Amino acid sequence: MSAICQVTGRKPGFGKSVSHSHKRTNRRWNPNIQRKTYYLPSEDRRITLTVSTKGIKTIDRDGIEAVVARLRARGEKI
Repeated sequence: MSAICQVTGRKPGFGKSVSHSHKRTNRRWNPNIQRKTYYLPSEDRRITLTVSTKGIKTIDRDGIEAVVARLRARGEKI
């Protein structure tokens, strides 16, 4: 599963870990990605989205119908 949110577009952040001796190594901060299933009443079917926790809050606030309309306007296949 890729670490990209379908709703918000959040991706991993990259940087360095710095040890006590100040040695730097690469690391990444992954967003909290979940696979969630939502019911679309207009199409009478379920869809599975890969969303971050911020994306889940966006769906709760705006509604799944509005979010799916935005995704389709962006050209994503659902």
